[in-house]
Amino acid sequence: MSSISVAAVLLGVATVVMVVVALRLARSRRKQTRRAQELASAAQAADARALAAEARTRAAEARVQAVETRGREFHEELDHLVSRRLPALALNLISSHHPVPGPLHQAASRDQAGAGAGTEGAADPFAPVLDLFRETVLKERRRVDAAARAALRGASQDMQALSYRLQTEIDALQHEFSAPRSLTRRLLAADHLNEQNLRLIQKAAIVCGAWPGHVRKDTYVAEIVTGASSRLRGFDRVRISSRMHASNIAIVGRAAEPVAVAVAELMANALEHSRDDLVVDVSLLQTENGSVCVTVDDAGKGMTAEAVRHGTRMVSGDEQQNIMLTELGDPPSQGFAAIGRLVADYGFHVSIDNPSPYGGVRAVLSIPPNLLTTIDEEAEPLSAMAPLPAVPPQVPKRPEPAAPAAPAAPAPVPTAAAAAPELPQRRRRQPARAVESEATAPAARDLDPERVRDTWSQFEEGLASGRAHTDPEETL
Repeated sequence: MSSISVAAVLLGVATVVMVVVALRLARSRRKQTRRAQELASAAQAADARALAAEARTRAAEARVQAVETRGREFHEELDHLVSRRLPALALNLISSHHPVPGPLHQAASRDQAGAGAGTEGAADPFAPVLDLFRETVLKERRRVDAAARAALRGASQDMQALSYRLQTEIDALQHEFSAPRSLTRRLLAADHLNEQNLRLIQKAAIVCGAWPGHVRKDTYVAEIVTGASSRLRGFDRVRISSRMHASNIAIVGRAAEPVAVAVAELMANALEHSRDDLVVDVSLLQTENGSVCVTVDDAGKGMTAEAVRHGTRMVSGDEQQNIMLTELGDPPSQGFAAIGRLVADYGFHVSIDNPSPYGGVRAVLSIPPNLLTTIDEEAEPLSAMAPLPAVPPQVPKRPEPAAPAAPAAPAPVPTAAAAAPELPQRRRRQPARAVESEATAPAARDLDPERVRDTWSQFEEGLASGRAHTDPEETL
């Protein structure tokens, strides 16, 4: 074998060996590449797992922090509820002037109420607690108020009965004409003080659910109003005028005393809220629908809008079951509450939401026709102290044309106008009673308490002078 052949074989063998080595080297590189890729993927997966674990850790820490925050806010909200909101709600149930604060943490409230709830999510989470507290407090207040009313009603009725007995005894003593004049005057003063005391007791009893405590027969409207003014301190400041069509209109017995109580309270309110030198005007008016209105005008400072709303609610009679003694103030103002109770029980109407022409308050008590009746004035004449009805206006009469004097000269030729007959004159027809009242109606009296007192004093003086020589008590 030649050297060339050997070299060729060796070259071929070397080539084969190099190819094999290259193939193995390429395979080894591919394995290393795959291994590196696998290692890189594993590293990335490990990094991702580490990031996920870290995220889970952060989320857990956030949840723990949120729970701690919610717990802290819940405790703060609970403390705010107990220390601020519930006491404020208790005061708000007494007077709406006291506001009830809302939750401290609105965001916490929304989270606790639930996300995605819309407007309901912002609801107060403690609203059921507040509602239950409100209901419980109202029930307890009504229970206590009912107990207080029962106790005050029993005491008022007993005192009212004793006051009526005292009034009877004083009235009997006043008719003892043998008493000295000074004693009679003091008895009159004691009688008036007892009337004032009786009005206060009667008002408290009515507010507590009792009936007025006095039964009347059918009574003239004018006498009811005049008698109501006599129950008041400062009655001499009340000026009563009547514009009724007839003086025999009366109030039925079952409603006479309630109307008297309501009118007295309206007059007392007018006297109390005006100066001592100002007059309170009271007028009686009969309307076209048959009702009778008693209007009380004072010249005080008037009432604020809030006071008008509160007073209108009181006298309306619509919510008497919901009005409690604690709503009447301290000391309690029971006048409007008593009027509202009577309005609800007897069916007349009272309004206080109109201003007086003198700048004060105008109170109007309207008596419907079903509470009115008539009395025979001849069988039972009207009291001398009651105001007379206003004299009806006289109808102006046309003067009769004067008869022309007889002409001395011949009469002129008559014209067509002169020859025409005289047109008939239209006369307004008047009822016979109205004509008779125009002819016989006395002049309207000016009810002056001073004049009445002087008249009574003169009567007492004349009586005392007539028995001076026989009455041994006159020397007391």
